[in-house]
Amino acid sequence: MITPSPVRFVIVGAGGISRAYAQAFQQTMPGHLVGVADIRPEAASEVAAIVGARAFSSVEEMIAELRPEAAVVCTPPSTHPEVCLRLMESGIHVLCEKPLAVNSVEARRMADAAARFGVVFTMGSKFRFVADVQKAREIIDAGTLGEIVFYENTFAGFVDMSRRWNSQPAISGGGVLIDNGTHSVDILRYLLGPIRELQVVEGRRVQNLPVEDTVHLFARTEGGAMGAIDLSWSMNKVQPHFISIYGSKGTLFIGWKESKFKTSDSQDWTVFGPGYDKVASFANQLKNFAGAIRGTESLTITPEDAVASVRVIETAYAALKTEKWHAVNSVCGTEPLSGSRMASHAHACSEN
Repeated sequence: MITPSPVRFVIVGAGGISRAYAQAFQQTMPGHLVGVADIRPEAASEVAAIVGARAFSSVEEMIAELRPEAAVVCTPPSTHPEVCLRLMESGIHVLCEKPLAVNSVEARRMADAAARFGVVFTMGSKFRFVADVQKAREIIDAGTLGEIVFYENTFAGFVDMSRRWNSQPAISGGGVLIDNGTHSVDILRYLLGPIRELQVVEGRRVQNLPVEDTVHLFARTEGGAMGAIDLSWSMNKVQPHFISIYGSKGTLFIGWKESKFKTSDSQDWTVFGPGYDKVASFANQLKNFAGAIRGTESLTITPEDAVASVRVIETAYAALKTEKWHAVNSVCGTEPLSGSRMASHAHACSEN
C-alpha cells in the first residue's frame, strides 16, 4: 500500500491565529507547512520560523515559487472573498478562518467558486475539532441525555479591543457577535442541529467601541431545544465549563480542563475528556482538511455549513436591531455589502 504524500500547505496572513496553525503543523503528519505570506515581512518570518517554512511578502510570489496544494487563510474577514477566490483560481484548496465572510452573499460566492474550480473548501472553526466536543455529540446522539431541552454557552472575558481590527466594523463585519459568536452558533449547530429562530439583546458598551462588546443571544433549534449564549469582551464570566447541555435524562458539561456528564439515574459524574486543547483542535482540523483533499475522509465543516454559519450571524444582527425573534431562513440578499451595512441589510430583508 502506497501512503499518500503529505499535503503541501501555505498560510496567508501572519496574525495571532496563524501561530496556532503553525504550532499545529508540528503535530500533523498529513500536511507540511512550506510557506507563510503577509504584507508585513517580519510577521511572516516569525510565523514561518516556527516550522522552518519560507516567508513571503506576496501571495502571488509564494504561489509561483512553492506551488502549494492547500492554503489556510488567516487574514481579516473583509478580505476573505478576494484572497480565497485568488487561491481557488490557482487550483488551491482553501481552509478559511472564521468568520467566513461579513455577509451571506459573499459567503455564497466563495462556496460557489470552490465548486466551480473543483477545490476543497472549508471554514476554520476550531471548537468542532475539540475532542470533548466531538465526544459530547456522540453522547447526545446516543440518547444518553434524553431529549435535549437547553444549551448554554459562554465566551466572556475582558480583552482590550480598542486597537484591534476585530472591533473595526468595516474590516470585521461587527463586534463580539460576529467574532466570538461565530464559534458559538457553529457549536450549537454541530451538537443540536439547525437553528430555527433567534433573539439578541445588547449589553452596555463598556469600551466605547463602534461595535457591540457584550450581547446575549437566545435561540431555538429546529429540533426544539433552547439555547442561551453570552458573549463579551468587557466582563469576565468565570466558570469551569464553556458549554452546558441539559436533557430530560441527564446533564453534560464541556469544560476548559475537564468534561463530564451525569444521568438522572446516577449519583456520580462520568468524566469523558480532559477539556480544551487549542493546538490539538487546530491539528485535528488540519488532518480533516488534508484527508478531504486526499479523498480519505469527508469534511467536518462543509461549504454549506460555513454559509449557514454566516447566515445565522447575519440574522443575529437583524435581531440585535429589534430585539424581536427572527427566523434564520428569512435573510435575503442580492448584492455584496460592506461590514458596516451588514446589520441594516439583514434587518430590511427580515422584514420583507
